[in-house]
Amino acid sequence: MSEKNRDGKRTARQRLAVEREKQKSAEKRRRALIVGASVVCVLGLAAVIGVIAANAGKDEGDTAGPVVAPSGAQGEDSLAIPVGKASARSTLTIWEDFRCPACKGFEQAYRSTIHELTDAGQLRVEYRLATIIDGGMGGSGSRKAANAAACAQDAGKFTPYHDVLYDNQPAEADDAFGRNDKLIELAGKVDGLDTPAFRRCVENGTHDSWVEKSSEAFRAGDFRGTPTVLLDGRNIYQDRSMTPAKLKQMVQDANKG
Repeated sequence: MSEKNRDGKRTARQRLAVEREKQKSAEKRRRALIVGASVVCVLGLAAVIGVIAANAGKDEGDTAGPVVAPSGAQGEDSLAIPVGKASARSTLTIWEDFRCPACKGFEQAYRSTIHELTDAGQLRVEYRLATIIDGGMGGSGSRKAANAAACAQDAGKFTPYHDVLYDNQPAEADDAFGRNDKLIELAGKVDGLDTPAFRRCVENGTHDSWVEKSSEAFRAGDFRGTPTVLLDGRNIYQDRSMTPAKLKQMVQDANKG
């Protein structure tokens, strides 16, 4: 074999080795993105989440009118919807958006534990609503779903309707919750909720200005994305080791004191 042919084969092998290394690196990056995607979405570390938060609530349906808080809302400006006994020693604050896929993921993982702890009187939850997906993806589904949830609170049906909304959450880019008829249809899944009063509340956007005020509070809080989950003021969802079992143990320990 000539020296020229040997050099050509050597160069080809080198090129092949370089290409293999590139492919390995690309595969590692792909796996890292798959593993980390939900964390980025949840914690809002991606730049796009910052853009979404900055534009939250600026959809075509920006509203004006009196701020009408839902029945039983508490806290500063009555922006928190409470669930659970006031005597509970631990308070879980959840900032959420009904169009947010990561919020649905949190619900699927933690819902049964949260219900168990609130039913036992050990945990009080404050639900606070934001509209970041409307601001980032366009549409009005975040706002209208939040208004409908506030209407359900007026009827004493917030928790079951809240859960129904997440169980029937459309794809992030699908603004199905922007249709009042869809929100009313879903109310049919909650016993006693689909009433004339609920329908009027949804169709009139009774709590729209309250939802916008809540979304403004979210932006002012400098939170990085939804869900933002605070246990007695501590952001526990940034803890990569957090699990439903760990949350349950933390709440139970607090109730022993």
